[in-house]
Amino acid sequence: MSDNQLLETIERYLNGEMKADERKKFELLRKEDAGVDSKVVEHKLFVSLLKQYGERVELESRLNAIHDEIDVHTLKEDLMIHPMWVVQFWRQHHSKISVAASIGIIAFLSAMWFSGKLNNNTNSEIVGLKNKVNRLEGSINIQSRSINAIKSEKNKTTTDKYTTSATGFAITSDGLIATNYHVVEGADAVSVQNADGTTYKAEVLYTEPQHDIAILKITDKTFTKLGALPYTFKRADGTMAEQISTYGYPGGYAAYLPGSLSSLYGENGDTLHYKITMPINFGNSGGPLWDSKGNIIGITDSKEAHSEGEHFAIKAKYLMDAVKNIPADSLEDKVVLNKKNTLAGLSEPQKTAKTKNFVFMVKVY
Repeated sequence: MSDNQLLETIERYLNGEMKADERKKFELLRKEDAGVDSKVVEHKLFVSLLKQYGERVELESRLNAIHDEIDVHTLKEDLMIHPMWVVQFWRQHHSKISVAASIGIIAFLSAMWFSGKLNNNTNSEIVGLKNKVNRLEGSINIQSRSINAIKSEKNKTTTDKYTTSATGFAITSDGLIATNYHVVEGADAVSVQNADGTTYKAEVLYTEPQHDIAILKITDKTFTKLGALPYTFKRADGTMAEQISTYGYPGGYAAYLPGSLSSLYGENGDTLHYKITMPINFGNSGGPLWDSKGNIIGITDSKEAHSEGEHFAIKAKYLMDAVKNIPADSLEDKVVLNKKNTLAGLSEPQKTAKTKNFVFMVKVY
């Protein structure tokens, strides 16, 4: 039997492709011929190392993805004066270590096998290499866990120490968020948290203090588009006494509030605001005000509450004008507001379920 035929037979044997009688004959041959048995053992070890190589390539890919996700420069500024040794080591050596070790092992084994020099005398060397690779994998896993711990610590520093919170809502699917100006006035930094509890870094893109309107932009690299907004924006005034609702984060917790539109004017005939009958608390500021059909007709504004039972909302037409006034050089693309309302005809629980992922807690630092 030639070497190629023997190799093919060994592969069929190890892969379980032999019939029972053929397998029995081959196992008898292994017992009688020490050379054949040695080649079976060597090939089995070789295949095992090939499999481990593939697993290490996959491991490196996953670790690279983790590494790319982490903003190391921000970690340096937020967590410490100098980066931790594990961050330095990982940034400088992770690709080199994983690739060099894996490629070195496979190149060595391939050369030994095809040159016919892989025999019992080299088995101990192979086992030694395998042990080194296992220790390397353990080291990489430790580094990965350390990096995850740093990511967790980073999230804590940016999400747990905010000084105040309010509400905001999406005006585009790519991360433009509307809220009140008084919410972000004087802020050192802002972030937004979605209904699932995920927090994203954001920045104040544009403000109109005279109308108490601010437009935020989610800048976090982990943020993905929200999909089509389920609501539209209504420029015309709402109808007095119609049923309205809002969804926001008073006290830092999600809450739905129903009410009615009691006046088309604010205090002393103010045309900027509606007067509404719903308990707008601090934390509700900047929330969406929907009419009965699911159109956004305003932004809730707790700052304007002067007495018990008197609450107000900024009319949506001022928000729409603010969006138009955003300088073009501040935007990647022209803002186009959604014109398709998919909330009409739904019950209030259905509307809330469909809109909650488009309403955010605004955290101010």
